[in-house]
Amino acid sequence: MKSPAHRDVLIDALRDAGNARRSDVIAVEEPLEIRLMRDGLPEADENGGTGRSISVTMRTPGHDAELAVGFLHGEGLLRAPRDVISTGHCGPTGNILRVTVRADIPLDLARLTRNFYSTSSCGVCGKASIEAVSATAGDRRITSPLIVREPVLRRLPDALRASQAGFAETGGMHAVGIFTPEGELISSREDVGRHNAMDKLVGAALLAGDLPWSQRVVLLSGRASFELLQKAMMAGAPVVAAIGAPSTLAVELAESAGITLVAFLRPGGCNVYTHPWRVTRASQDA
Repeated sequence: MKSPAHRDVLIDALRDAGNARRSDVIAVEEPLEIRLMRDGLPEADENGGTGRSISVTMRTPGHDAELAVGFLHGEGLLRAPRDVISTGHCGPTGNILRVTVRADIPLDLARLTRNFYSTSSCGVCGKASIEAVSATAGDRRITSPLIVREPVLRRLPDALRASQAGFAETGGMHAVGIFTPEGELISSREDVGRHNAMDKLVGAALLAGDLPWSQRVVLLSGRASFELLQKAMMAGAPVVAAIGAPSTLAVELAESAGITLVAFLRPGGCNVYTHPWRVTRASQDA
């Protein structure tokens, strides 16, 4: 029996050795609408949902509550486990997730709606993007003295890959993992959207009371984008490593936020783009 994250489909496999009609496993992608509600102020709509619709994201079903909580944390709305009163699916499809928060949390829903619309439609870019993040997060800078050895970093991709059951099944899912400075994998999440995988991981950590990640290393299975660095910054991560390439905005945000950004992480080496003092080379360990 397949997980809700995977689905069997029939395909025509065309090969030099011959063609065949066979089954294939693909990653499920469905919309998730995130709704926000203050405790004690229920609001119902025609779809059976409650609260105010905040955002819709395309995700792989599973860990939906963590995704929603992580998303709201990344937007600066949630800071501690006590901020979340409850979470739950509503409506007939399972694709609406309501988060009920403390009644005294300040919420400017009009501003939030404008910001999410701009983000989803790529309405901001360059310096304006970093300024928008600063307006939401405040002047946030990571000051953790965490140090990690380069040989430890080189081992992380294999450890993350070993945890990627969804990728092993489908070949179509991104992953984010958090590690100790010694290279122990603490937790990981997968999703068709790399930003969703990060939100799921952050949400799980917030609900467990494990934020900030001041003594953790974050590893991205793909490239390092601005959005992922923003979420890592909000979670307090001092070191973010990526198997793929970084973007210019990711490098700029990492520099300004005090994050050590490592990319092109391979068994044979890596590139350190910002704050290299947190990474000790093998020769320095001797």
